[in-house]
Amino acid sequence: MREHELRAEVTIPRPIEEVFGFFADAGNLQAITPPWLHFAIVTPRPIEMREGALIDYRLRVRGVPMRWRTRIVRWTPPHGFVDEQLRGPYRLWWHEHEFREVSGGTLATDRVRYAVPMDRLVHRWLVRPDVERIFEYRKRALLQRFGAGAG
Repeated sequence: MREHELRAEVTIPRPIEEVFGFFADAGNLQAITPPWLHFAIVTPRPIEMREGALIDYRLRVRGVPMRWRTRIVRWTPPHGFVDEQLRGPYRLWWHEHEFREVSGGTLATDRVRYAVPMDRLVHRWLVRPDVERIFEYRKRALLQRFGAGAG
């Protein structure tokens, strides 16, 4: 299985407690996910975010409906958490979220290790561009929500 990695960073001009608080509410994930994924949380809310929490979603990947289940494997407020895919479109999805106080706000870093079925056929032309677009959308959505003048 060939693994890939994506790293994305954004400095959010808000205190770490506020930024982490946003991510600690699983319902907010929908607000930073591109509409073209038709993403919806299936797990009844409120979801208690903690190590071991399971979250179910449904989405569409290139128009194909899918279910996705993740588990929170590490929960260290307000500095980060890790989720892993238990069921979904990837062979591997390990997503580390890290939050660090910096001058001017909070540096939010996403590190994703992932692997896909039929890697040689689909990764370069389909999967990698989609993953990059998802995290670029996420960055813009976070800056719009928390950007300069947000309160």
